[in-house]
Amino acid sequence: MTVAVYLPLLLAPLLALAARRISTRGTPDLAARALVVAAVVAAAASTWSLCLLALTLLDDLPPLAALDDHPHIELPEPVPGPIALTAALFLMWGLIRLRADLRRRLDTHRKLREVATPHAGLVVADWEEPLAVAVPGRPGHLLITTGMLRLLDDDERRVVYAHEHAHLAYRHHRLVAWTAAAAALNPLLAEVRETAEFLVERWADEDAATTIGDRALVAQAVARASLATSGSGPTTMLGMHGGAAVHRVRALAGGAPSPQRSRLLPPILLTGGILATTAVATTGFVNLARAWL
Repeated sequence: MTVAVYLPLLLAPLLALAARRISTRGTPDLAARALVVAAVVAAAASTWSLCLLALTLLDDLPPLAALDDHPHIELPEPVPGPIALTAALFLMWGLIRLRADLRRRLDTHRKLREVATPHAGLVVADWEEPLAVAVPGRPGHLLITTGMLRLLDDDERRVVYAHEHAHLAYRHHRLVAWTAAAAALNPLLAEVRETAEFLVERWADEDAATTIGDRALVAQAVARASLATSGSGPTTMLGMHGGAAVHRVRALAGGAPSPQRSRLLPPILLTGGILATTAVATTGFVNLARAWL
């Protein structure tokens, strides 16, 4: 088995290490899209590598196993059995995690949609818990609680509405879901998932700042809303927690980000490297399979 089959497994941690740096490059929308694509490619490549490794267990099954002691046929030696078995177990674990994440996400969206029938794209829930969240659907709508409304003044409410509308308009739930799926298949991409969640929040912040026309007001509203909704629940799934809020407020105070696409060259090159090593690994496996058969 060619050594290249292991390389996609090693490139996922590199992407995780680069995730935070990517988040500071270019505008949040471009950085988010680049990171999501890279994460999906990395997860697919590592999953494919695990499949290739696990498939070498087939050499222990008939009729290939009967050829091990054949006097005139010398088959190439696959990966050691323990490595192949470990790859198979990790593959199964990733699929179980993926199923659990999808179920949790779908259940959350279903429960949010069942709170009440939206009017003019808005649901106001009489809950003490401060909460504002974009609920995906056809069409999507905003859900905000009376606890959140009491916390904010009129101007800050406009910021929250603009922020959540941006989540719906750009379908941020899909980007978050893709990176969550990638991290489920490959836990080494958990940092990438968290960075993607942060980037879609930054994206919505910048869109709200453009809509409202007052970055200081947006920063103020983000700080109050994010800190109020820290903890568990749908807002955590969307990245609205205290730790991220500090960086979001600082970014808003620092002025509009520069849309320099050249800054996204590193994630593009990394994605290309992952694809190239996966192709090499697949070619090596195909050649090995032909030798078996």
